[in-house]
Amino acid sequence: MADPHVWQVPEPVAVHDACLGDGAVTTLRRHGNPSGPRIVLSHGNSLAIDLYYPFWSLFADAFDLVLYDLRNHGWNVPGPLDSHHVPTLVDDHLRIQDAIEQAFGKKPQAGVFHSLSGLVSLVSPTRGGEFVARVLFDPPLCEWGPAREECPDVARRAAQMTLARAERYPTRAEFAEVLLHMPAFQYVVPGVRRLMARTTLRRSPDGDGYILRCPREHEARIYRYGGQYAALIDFEALACPTMIIGADPDIPHTYFPTTELHHIPTVDYAWLPGGTHLLQLEQPEASAAATLDYLKANGLF
Repeated sequence: MADPHVWQVPEPVAVHDACLGDGAVTTLRRHGNPSGPRIVLSHGNSLAIDLYYPFWSLFADAFDLVLYDLRNHGWNVPGPLDSHHVPTLVDDHLRIQDAIEQAFGKKPQAGVFHSLSGLVSLVSPTRGGEFVARVLFDPPLCEWGPAREECPDVARRAAQMTLARAERYPTRAEFAEVLLHMPAFQYVVPGVRRLMARTTLRRSPDGDGYILRCPREHEARIYRYGGQYAALIDFEALACPTMIIGADPDIPHTYFPTTELHHIPTVDYAWLPGGTHLLQLEQPEASAAATLDYLKANGLF
């Protein structure tokens, strides 16, 4: 491999299965310091929250971390394609927040979400009221700016490329090698491609290699239809302070075109120079520092 670094995700302090509305289950994992302020974290389309370990490990000494994978991702067992859409993910979000309180107790908490999970948090009917504050990394918003008309075409191309991708790999190492040639993974810190292979592949039930934990049809469905829900966000009715940290608008986009939100007074907006869609995996220290600065300024600790 091009990078010998290995990120080893530790065993959780505790786990709890949260039951979702249709009988599906997502496994909550508690990491870090249970006595500290709580941060709830989730991930982007086709990924897994364990992949973000280079980022969230930086909070582990001081914070009570509750992590979860979106349905059909990560630790969770894949379910029907028909129920894999944003409205179901929003319902899951509400049930997961209740399950966190039931399993680990009630305390002030912040939400830190990337991409798809950030969009889900924004369109949730609670409007973020379950959090002291939120930090959302590059959610897929194409409502404003010159890139707006480009987004539907980008979404269609992303869905088509996803469906054309291999769904089975002989080894995890081969999958990691494939990532070397993907634009989205050109700037990640050493070891992330190997971590991606461990956290987003599972051994095939027939024993023949490895398959995607999030089936490609599920990933493509979100690309195809997820963007339309950005229009439902009511930025005037956010129920907690919200920071959106975007990709560098001067770098060609590796996901959706960058949406700059300077004009929205209810949102705190910033971007990290040199960062693309996978900010937390490219600049974990800078991403963590920006997150902590915002959460401290808004009373989490």
